[in-house]
Amino acid sequence: MITYLFKKSVLFVFLRGSMKFITAIIKPIKLEEVRAALSEVNALGMTVTEVKGFGRQKGQTELYRGTEYRNDFLPKTKIELAVKDEDTDSVIDAISSVSNTGKVGDGKIFVYDLEKAVRIRTGETGDEAL
Repeated sequence: MITYLFKKSVLFVFLRGSMKFITAIIKPIKLEEVRAALSEVNALGMTVTEVKGFGRQKGQTELYRGTEYRNDFLPKTKIELAVKDEDTDSVIDAISSVSNTGKVGDGKIFVYDLEKAVRIRTGETGDEAL
């Protein structure tokens, strides 16, 4: 996105969002399907974390040795990846198309502007570091 700011006959141009950081919270059983879908759209690098949480689903009730227990935090999988701005929509579509079951608890996708990325080994920055 390009933002223009005019101030006292001077034009300032701010280039923002050449990269995006995507965080997806999905059901653990969908991880391999999501990984395969992301590789089809050439989003090859990602970080995967096992997490627990709840949203509208509000946990679940389990029966253990005749006693009912409430489990408020459900197991989820968090996927994080950095992508070029132009790849954002295809990555979101890939994640949501295979994660969607139409039921509560399918997950969420969050997209953030990524200011800078650096590849430690080579020192490359920006899109080249992805």
